[in-house]
Amino acid sequence: MGRVTAPNQVSPVPPADLPSTLGELRATGHQYRTVKQELRDNLLARMGSGEDRFPGIVGYEDTVLPEVERALLAGHDMVLLGERGQGKTRLIRSLGGLLDEWTPVIPGSVLNEHPMHPITPASRALVDSAGDDLPIGWLHRSMRYGEKLATPDTSVGDLIGDVDPIRLAQGRTLGDPETIHFGLVPRTNRGVFAVNELPDLAERIQVALLNVLEERDIQVRGYQLRLPLDLLLVASANPEDYTNRGRIITPLKDRFGAEIRTHYPLDLELELALIRQEADLVAAVPEHVLEVLARFARDVRESPSVDPRSGVSARFAIAAAETVAAAALRRSGLLAGSAGAVASGAVASGGVASAGGAGSESRPEAPVARIGDTVSVTSTLRGKVEFESGEEGREIEVLAHLLRTATAETFRARLAGLDLSGFTALVAEGGAVETGELVSSSELLRQVGTVPGLAKVLDRLGLGDAPSPEEAAAGIEFVLEGLHLTRRLGKDVTDSGRTVYGDRN
Repeated sequence: MGRVTAPNQVSPVPPADLPSTLGELRATGHQYRTVKQELRDNLLARMGSGEDRFPGIVGYEDTVLPEVERALLAGHDMVLLGERGQGKTRLIRSLGGLLDEWTPVIPGSVLNEHPMHPITPASRALVDSAGDDLPIGWLHRSMRYGEKLATPDTSVGDLIGDVDPIRLAQGRTLGDPETIHFGLVPRTNRGVFAVNELPDLAERIQVALLNVLEERDIQVRGYQLRLPLDLLLVASANPEDYTNRGRIITPLKDRFGAEIRTHYPLDLELELALIRQEADLVAAVPEHVLEVLARFARDVRESPSVDPRSGVSARFAIAAAETVAAAALRRSGLLAGSAGAVASGAVASGGVASAGGAGSESRPEAPVARIGDTVSVTSTLRGKVEFESGEEGREIEVLAHLLRTATAETFRARLAGLDLSGFTALVAEGGAVETGELVSSSELLRQVGTVPGLAKVLDRLGLGDAPSPEEAAAGIEFVLEGLHLTRRLGKDVTDSGRTVYGDRN
């Protein structure tokens, strides 16, 4: 059973100028330090240099990270408590970045033993016999992180170790420590080990961690074996009051030096920053659309229709942004196909494709998300939300209402005080503007023509002085939807799925 490391982790090749024997290592003045001393020293060094201590962690600068730093400086094992999707695992994995980039090890040691501090009988004997001529290896910090997702079927053997029947069959005696196959925790010796969702671990298995946290050693079955482990143990969990799946047993909870509460982004800007950092967008998503999705996620969390005990993951808003970008890319692809079909028909008939049909423009439609694309998230993401029991069957309706609320909030925040009479005039005296998933930007712009005040709107939306047709169309559609939600325009959806904005009367 190998150590569980971060996904796709491959150990880098150590530099050639590192010492290759124990004698050379001593000559450099190298001193053995425990993992917690190493983390403390490196954290203080980064504080002094101003270097980012926890790269990629957003929204915790003034709340969670100071508590984590105090725990590391105190040398405490810690448990992070928080609802799903609050970045607990991301934060835990970032701790490995505070370790030394390279650390010396005894080659072949499954416990990553330091050549100046061997802990197994075999390694001590090897160091005594070889002395300063002992060859040493080097382990990169990326390989000093171990992780286990707690599941009900996890065994003591998985975490701590068990007797290896193959080694017994090779003739070794049952009392020989060499017959032990070490589990994930001892294999991460001299590193950081994380147990995700600790309450899901059966209580009798949690007991096996008691010695690791307090006495810093392990016990395997009936062996007279005491191995002083050197590691930082970190766990994540949902708050006990919020889960029915299990609990952290009191003796184990008492052994963690720090209990730190995580949280969702505290304000809209942090929510937006998280989406920008984490979302893998396949199309351009304007800032006002991202803001709608960020407000949407926050409104869902605060809705009385949603179970607050389960929380609404930050992945909800990230997935929403990716879904909206995918909707824009789909429109671009379908309009390109439509343009190709029109052009082929024109060539076959000896004519030229009309410039007025949807998708028939000479330039392809660039994928840019519009507010209408956000409708798709209400159905695709409802599985990420736990609703109150009384809302059964109304999930999409609830999400659609919250999405409209978020759109109206963004409309007011972004365009408050602007004269939008030029847009309402578009539908005066029976006029109408038609948009929808498969309406191209050129078709939408032809319908609206020159609109007084459009430049100021696009500037407020952050689309710049020279927006592309797709960006301009995204801005126009947002204004039309905002005017509808603030009861200044009417709106109908046709059987073909197109949206028609018209006079409310």
